[in-house]
Amino acid sequence: MKLVIHGKNIEITDAIREYVHQKIEKAASHYQSLTTEIDVHLSVARNPRITTKQTAEVTLFVNGSVIRAEESSENLYASIDLVADKIARQLRKYKEKRQTKGSSRAKEAAISTAEEQPLIGDLTKDRAPELPEEVVRCKYFAMVPMSIHDALEQLDLVDHDFYVFENAETGQLNVIYERNHGGYGVIQPRQGQSASSNGHSKQADYQPV
Repeated sequence: MKLVIHGKNIEITDAIREYVHQKIEKAASHYQSLTTEIDVHLSVARNPRITTKQTAEVTLFVNGSVIRAEESSENLYASIDLVADKIARQLRKYKEKRQTKGSSRAKEAAISTAEEQPLIGDLTKDRAPELPEEVVRCKYFAMVPMSIHDALEQLDLVDHDFYVFENAETGQLNVIYERNHGGYGVIQPRQGQSASSNGHSKQADYQPV
């Protein structure tokens, strides 16, 4: 199991490195046979207005899946403790999902397409979209084709409100996301139509089961 530590605005001392290994490896100790790599990103915010400046982000590559957690506090060691606890919970959740996979498809009933309105309004909460002045970080992940049901499980594991995946049925890139008013939505490319046709189709591409 490979563990890689990155730092931003912070020097990764031997003491910090040893503490990360101790806490994170312990959290993943029961899943070493499944875990191929652990990526730890430690950072300190320079903005004096931010009180929880010390952030620990951990990404695990587990048997073709990605598990991610992030915690911030006023102390880096406390952040590492918090994120290690969250990773342990996420791994237990992953194990339980693997054991019960195929026995229930109830979660797919929660998936819904967007309402009769442009998707961009639902995603931005009526705020004008703004691009960052510069790209601050790039991430690269192997994109394994999966069903919408599997993508929903991944969304639950990565500690984000959206997840990008390759739809195994269509071969296209899709985005599954948590909707503001509950449930989940799926953004899909529409073939053979103009950009003005964005939004919700009269007939849903995916029907609840």
